[in-house]
Amino acid sequence: MIDTEAKRRFADKVRAGETQITFGCYDAMSAMLAEAAGAPAVMTSGFAVSATHLGFPDVELYTMTENLGVVRNVVNAVSVPVVADADTGYGNAINVMRTVREFEQAGVCAMILEDQQAPKRCAAAANQLEIIPVFEHVAKIRAAVEARRDPDTLIIARTDAMSEAESIDRACAYVEAGADIIQPISRTFSDIEGLKRMRAAVGVPLSLQILGWLEKDLTLDQIRDVAGLACYPLVGLMTAAQAMKDNYAQLLADGTTASLPHPAMSMADFKAFIGFDEIEARQSRFLLMDLKPTAEAS
Repeated sequence: MIDTEAKRRFADKVRAGETQITFGCYDAMSAMLAEAAGAPAVMTSGFAVSATHLGFPDVELYTMTENLGVVRNVVNAVSVPVVADADTGYGNAINVMRTVREFEQAGVCAMILEDQQAPKRCAAAANQLEIIPVFEHVAKIRAAVEARRDPDTLIIARTDAMSEAESIDRACAYVEAGADIIQPISRTFSDIEGLKRMRAAVGVPLSLQILGWLEKDLTLDQIRDVAGLACYPLVGLMTAAQAMKDNYAQLLADGTTASLPHPAMSMADFKAFIGFDEIEARQSRFLLMDLKPTAEAS
């Protein structure tokens, strides 16, 4: 879990537009791998959590409590900032207040709240998105800001409006309600100039999910021009999915691990990564002590 001072530094950098790169994760181990690779922050992806924990697409089928359980495990596993995908906040403005308090207590540094109708649909895949009236999400953002106990817990207001004009209008209203940064969806814009227009209009940095055309077309310098947060949400999930798919198929075909398409981590490396040495040291200290004769007993 991140300490208070590190959380403050993270919030200051995001608010100042010093782009913080984050990697998407879906459980404690994927977050640990991201941190080990040098990621300065991680984000729990609702898309990935739904896929890995339920085997379902991202249509808000899991509950707030199920999502929170994943988030809490991630926070406890890493020492870098954790950004949480909090979906629609799981209800109205009053529900949002509880959601914010629960996620903040779990130790997140930021949470994303979107203006879709509940249950939401994945903006990257759904043919049609239904969004709530702007005044309703304004109330949710106001409630979220009031509910947080630490002003350095960032409230990210996401708008799934499909037109640039409406997206910008909504974003401006959400900033006025207290949102720290704004997250548009990639399909609303088609180039960096549109994102620059939004950034100028809202007056705060953007949070970008680097997917679709953003992943293919934008340079890192362009991302830094507009974003306080830039997340690659699905690289981990898609990498793991493809590697396991290929290796399982080859294993079934060959009946041996000799020619797997993707190398597997060795048991020794995995034990070192997951912390077996530390656990075994603790076992020696605490679990076997009663088996050793003490000076008083001898």
